Amino acid sequence: MDIFNVLTMIGGLALFLYGMHVMGDGLAKTSGGKLEVILEKFTSKTLFAVLLGAGVTAVIQSSSATTVMVVGFVNSGIMKLEQAVGIIMGANIGTTITSWILSLTGIQGDSLIINLLKPTSFSPVLAIIGVGMILFAKSNTKKDVGTILAGFAILMTGMSTMSDAVEPLTKMPAFTKIFLMFSDNPIIGVIVGTVLTAIIQSSSASVGILQAFCLTGTVSYASALPIIMGQNIGTCVTALISCIGASKNAKRAAMVHLYFNIIGTVLFLVLFYAANAIFNFAFVSDSVTPFNIAIVHTIFNVVATAVLLPFNKLLEKLARMTIKEGAEESTFGLLDERFLQTPSFAVEQCMTLATNMA
Repeated sequence: MDIFNVLTMIGGLALFLYGMHVMGDGLAKTSGGKLEVILEKFTSKTLFAVLLGAGVTAVIQSSSATTVMVVGFVNSGIMKLEQAVGIIMGANIGTTITSWILSLTGIQGDSLIINLLKPTSFSPVLAIIGVGMILFAKSNTKKDVGTILAGFAILMTGMSTMSDAVEPLTKMPAFTKIFLMFSDNPIIGVIVGTVLTAIIQSSSASVGILQAFCLTGTVSYASALPIIMGQNIGTCVTALISCIGASKNAKRAAMVHLYFNIIGTVLFLVLFYAANAIFNFAFVSDSVTPFNIAIVHTIFNVVATAVLLPFNKLLEKLARMTIKEGAEESTFGLLDERFLQTPSFAVEQCMTLATNMA
């Protein structure tokens, strides 16, 4: 692998991250703040809150954005901490949708239908339609839809570029040894997944990068599993950063997110490796595909939510023990700066406050 392959990989990564940002931004604008209003008003039951969190995150394609929004809700007093727990759990499930979309890059076959499903076939079409809508559409809604299509095309182009660039790595023994190290010592894999996701602040993006490397055929289940677990922990960094200077309860909401992913990761790894020691799973050494990554990512988040949902009060209690009661910081009510991440909802909050003042 020469310097030109490295530059191509970096360029593909840049396109991938930018495409994900553009698509998510377009989806958030298209929702017009309505999804956030639903989150605010319909979270009285924990199970319903989980479903809402999953649904909203699936639409806006970012668990980080959903969690930051929840921190803002709690900080401004709009939502109680116990309501936030369910949404945070659901957000982890909703973010798996991205990995299913990206798994299309691993489709193989020669039939017409399969070729049409490949991103390299339909991405250029979506790109020209999206750019056309951005340039020539009159309404903002159509422009936002065009942004989504163009963002998706850029995302898939970046994914394809990354995959092609890393293909020469399959011939490098050092590259294979790196992933063998993750399989021999899962803790290192968890740390790598956590750090990577913390740097780019998106578990969806880091899972996509792992899916691109999977196309080389050198990544096994044993290597990929701990990395995926770490990616779920790393995505908590965004919420932890956003809670700086927030109220006690807002900080507790961010801590619930962190504890949920850490406890889920520990439980999943302990149970999996204990079962593997007993039954010696044959598939552990097999190479994974982007589709397999999507399945593992989904199973982990769904199972973790199902197991920890009955203990949501304990998660809340753990967060309260970490962030203890004391002198509370003053907050500015409905006008929380965290809402600026979704401007449409921030404007909605300004209108609500202005109406209340009137």
